[in-house]
Amino acid sequence: MQVTCAALLPHGLTMSATSRFPFFAYVFACLLGLFALGGFWYGLGKPVILADVASATHKLQCASYTPFDKDQSPFDQPFKLRPERMDADLALLATRFECIRTYSMTGLEALPDLARKHGLKLMIGAWVNSNPVDTAKEVDLLIASANANPDVVTSVIVGNETLLRKEVTGAQLAKLINKVKSQVKQPVTYADVWEFWLKHPEVAPAVDFLTIHLLPYWEDEPSNIDAALQHVAEVRQVFGNKFAPKDVLIGETGWPSEGRQRETALPSRVNEAKFIRGFVTMAEQQGWHYNLIEAFDQPWKRASEGAVGGYWGLFDADRQDKGVLAGPVSNVPYWSQWLALGSLIFLGTLVLGGRVRSTRAALVLPLLGALAACSIGAWGDLARVTTRFASEWLWVALLTALNVLVLAHATLTLSARTGWRGRAFNALERRAGWLLAAAGFAAAVMMLELVFDPRYRSFPTVAFILPALVYLCRPVSVPRREIALLTFIIGAGIAPQLFREGLQNQQAWGWALVSVLMVAALWRSLRVRQG
Repeated sequence: MQVTCAALLPHGLTMSATSRFPFFAYVFACLLGLFALGGFWYGLGKPVILADVASATHKLQCASYTPFDKDQSPFDQPFKLRPERMDADLALLATRFECIRTYSMTGLEALPDLARKHGLKLMIGAWVNSNPVDTAKEVDLLIASANANPDVVTSVIVGNETLLRKEVTGAQLAKLINKVKSQVKQPVTYADVWEFWLKHPEVAPAVDFLTIHLLPYWEDEPSNIDAALQHVAEVRQVFGNKFAPKDVLIGETGWPSEGRQRETALPSRVNEAKFIRGFVTMAEQQGWHYNLIEAFDQPWKRASEGAVGGYWGLFDADRQDKGVLAGPVSNVPYWSQWLALGSLIFLGTLVLGGRVRSTRAALVLPLLGALAACSIGAWGDLARVTTRFASEWLWVALLTALNVLVLAHATLTLSARTGWRGRAFNALERRAGWLLAAAGFAAAVMMLELVFDPRYRSFPTVAFILPALVYLCRPVSVPRREIALLTFIIGAGIAPQLFREGLQNQQAWGWALVSVLMVAALWRSLRVRQG
C-alpha cells in the first residue's frame, strides 16, 4: 500500500502549489513547539559551574544532622530510629565534614560510637522545651553522653531556639546552662536566631561561646542571594564585636533548594550552591567557626514549614548528592524526564487533534500542545516538592485532571470533529462552562489562601495557565452568578497579594499575571452568557 505525504497532514493541507504555505506553516509550528518545549526544560535544568569548596582532601567544619529517613519524623509513635541508617549517613558525611551537630538526645545513644567509627566529632544538643520533665531527661542524657565520650564530643548545646518559641525565660535557660557547665568538661553553649541573643542578653554570660543562627531566607526582611552573604558578614561582625572575647559559632546557615519565594529570596539548587560555597569561602578566609544546615533534606518539615522546610539539605532525602558543595549544579537535574513526558503530551495533542479544521487551527494546535506540555509538566514538578498530605495530593490530582480535560476540549475545538472526535467534543462542549467554573473556583481558593495565609504556601501559577489562556481565547457559557463571584474574588486579591509579597517577588508577579488572565477569561464568558 502506498502512503502519500498528504495522508499524514492535517485535513485540507496538501502538497499542491496552492497549499504549500499551510503545509510548511504547520511543519514550522510543530518544530517551533518542540523547540520551545526542549528549550523550556533545558533552560530550567542546564548545569551551572561554580568553584568547589569540598573534596576528599578538604573537609568542611560541621553540618546539622537529624537521623530520620524520608518516611520518618520526630512525631512518629512509636519513636524508633534506625542504627543502620545512621551508620550509612555518618559514613557519607565523613567524606565531606569533620563534625556533625545534633539537636536532641532521644534515640541517639549509638551515635557517639558511630561517630568514633567514622572519624567524626560531635556537637551534641539537648532539646529544651516548656515541659520540665522532658527537659530534665534530655539534659541528663546530654551530660552522661558528654562525660562518657570526651574523645568525640567537642561541645554541648543546651537548647535550640527555645527563646524564639517562648518556652522558657532567659533566666531559666541561664540556670540550666550553668547546671550543665558544672557537670561536663566540654564548652557549653545555647543556639538561637541571632536577634534573640540581643533580646536576651542575660544568657550570654552563662555560655562559653555563642551559637547564632543566620538564615537570610527566613529573616523578617529576606535577603536575595546576591545580598545574603553580605548580611551574614555584617551580623557576624556585630556579634564578634559585642560579645568579645567570647567566640561566636554560626550554628545554622544555609539556603533552601526548593519552595516559594519570599520577597527577593528565591529558593533553588543553584542558589543554595551559590550561598553555601560563597559562605564557606568567606568563613575560611575570616577564620569563623560554622555549622551548615543541613546534611539531608527532611520531608517531615514540610508539614509545619511548607515545601521549603523539607529542602535545606546538602544531600536529598534519598542521600543523593544535590551538587551543593562540589561539581556542576542544576535546578532540575531530572529535566530530561520531564521533557520526555512533555513530548508525550505534545504528541498526544497532535494525535487527538487529528485532521484540523483550518489553516489557523493547524498553526495553533502544535503550539497548544507545547504550552500544555510545559505547564502540566511544571505543575507536576511543583507538586512533587510541595505536596505534603493526602488532601493535597487529591487537590493536585483534581487540578491535573482539569488541565487534561481543558487540553482535550481545546484540541477537539481545533479538530475536524468527525466520528468519535465529534462525540467527544460535544460531551466536553456541554460541560465547558463547568470546566471554567472549576478552574475559577480553584484559583479563587488559592488567591484567598495567598492573601490571608501565604507564609508556607507555594504559588500554583502553572496549574492555571492553560485554562486561563484557552477560555480567554474561546469564551464559553457559564453559570452567571457563581462566575461573577469568583471573578470578583480573584480580581480583588491581585493587589493585596502583591503588596504582601513585595513588588520584587517574581513568583508573586507570575501569579498576578495568570490571575489577570483568569479574570479576563471569566469576564469574557460572563458576557457570552449575557449575550
